[in-house]
Amino acid sequence: MEALPLVGLIAVSAAVAGAARRTPVPAPLLLVAAGLIASYVPGVPEYHLDPHIVLPLILPPLLHTAALDSSYLDLRANLRPVALLSVGYVLFATVVVGYLAYLLVPDLPLTAALVLGAVVAPPDAVAATAIARKLGLPHRITTILQGESLVNDATAITAYKVALAAAIGAGASWAAGFGEFLLASVGGIAVGLVLMLPIHWLRTRLKEPLLQNTLSLLIPFIAYAAAEEVHASGVLAVVVVALYLGHHSSQVDFATRLQEEAVWKMVSFVLESAVFALIGLQLAIVVEDLGPYGVGEALWYAVAVFVTVVVVRFVWVYPATFLPRKLSRRVREREPDTNWTAPLIVGWAGMRGVVSLAIAFSIPLVMEDGEPFPGRSLVLFLTFTTVIGTLVVQGLTLPPLIRVLKLPGRDVQAETLAEAQAQSEASAAAERRLGELLADERNSLPQPLVERLRTVLERRRNAVWERLGTVNEITGESADDIYRRLAREMISVERDVFVSLRDQRRIDDEMMRTLLRRLDLEEAAAYREDG
Repeated sequence: MEALPLVGLIAVSAAVAGAARRTPVPAPLLLVAAGLIASYVPGVPEYHLDPHIVLPLILPPLLHTAALDSSYLDLRANLRPVALLSVGYVLFATVVVGYLAYLLVPDLPLTAALVLGAVVAPPDAVAATAIARKLGLPHRITTILQGESLVNDATAITAYKVALAAAIGAGASWAAGFGEFLLASVGGIAVGLVLMLPIHWLRTRLKEPLLQNTLSLLIPFIAYAAAEEVHASGVLAVVVVALYLGHHSSQVDFATRLQEEAVWKMVSFVLESAVFALIGLQLAIVVEDLGPYGVGEALWYAVAVFVTVVVVRFVWVYPATFLPRKLSRRVREREPDTNWTAPLIVGWAGMRGVVSLAIAFSIPLVMEDGEPFPGRSLVLFLTFTTVIGTLVVQGLTLPPLIRVLKLPGRDVQAETLAEAQAQSEASAAAERRLGELLADERNSLPQPLVERLRTVLERRRNAVWERLGTVNEITGESADDIYRRLAREMISVERDVFVSLRDQRRIDDEMMRTLLRRLDLEEAAAYREDG
């Protein structure tokens, strides 16, 4: 891909994603729609979705940032539903969708149909997390969807490799397929376990934030490449490493955490925006390559596959939710009770995405005997229509469905109370430690500085409790909100003075940057992102 079209893709997709934040429509849907329209605009270059770029270069950082934001403890607590969806459901969908396509499409071999089934089986990590964040789903549902999307790509890619080997004549048996699946899964986890400790050790030893963040950007690619080199799952290796690093992020210095969060937010925003725009841009390419299949005939197959994909998810989700509870008292005791609404949301949230398209585009043109791969153009078309169909139909209807079901969202009051209690305990411990330190003559300070330390500590202790208290009758703000707003106003005035002094040549640029850096840190401490 040339530089100018690539820059254009990133710039336009970022602009559309930014505009989506001002609308109730999730950004992935607007980006896909913009890509669909742009694919037929004269002068827009063709953007071919290259699997050799998407799988090793785009998928790892997206999985890495999603896993960093996930909770290892929450995933462990929900391991059973996550495993049933990320492994059991993907294999089930591969077989059912593949067999239906075999029955539906004349002259399509079963092996090629199973390739299609594996391609469209996994819900997309990016789509699931992006829409879950936008909608504010209940915590447990969000955890299950995130956990599923982190692991299911590994299952689908492995199933695809097995089905493809059989389809192209490379030879594959059930035993060989099971062995490859075992190698990919166990091997990927093992590679992640081997890498996570030395990588974390190195992160805690590096003291330069720039070096830390350079390493951070390399980690997902290192984990993915190392696993793939030994024919294991790069997806699982990336996820295992990222979950461990996220769980132990408190052991890294604060400057690294601040920079790392900003860096990964930018990388995630750019990649997610470009990925969904790329999905829409594939329309013209896929339609042109339909080959012997007419558009009308292909659309009929597309509707049938789309409906099957949607129905099969419900066929799996409801029994997987209720049967273990019915059969096992341990499951009933360990997991919270649920009703029919939660699996309905989980079932309807199965949007497909760029990974399915990338896998589909990696299907070879010819088989081992030199013959064209049977139905390749149709498999690409059906993958594309399934991805678009799930993103548009399910993505657009999921928010109103949640509103109709009146699912309980986040309990902000309970979360704030828990935060206040945690801060109170931490402040009490810090106050005790401060007393111990001040008792040592080596730490003697003038009384104003001692009071400043105590004031800062008290401010942190009271800030969260104030959010639970009364609000200003005129502005509707809590005392904490007003405090933060006034602090930012004061900092803004100081910043203007520093810039003015620089412009008057009373201080140089280097000194101004040093002073602004201090203000930036103070403003970061005073700023709290709502909700």
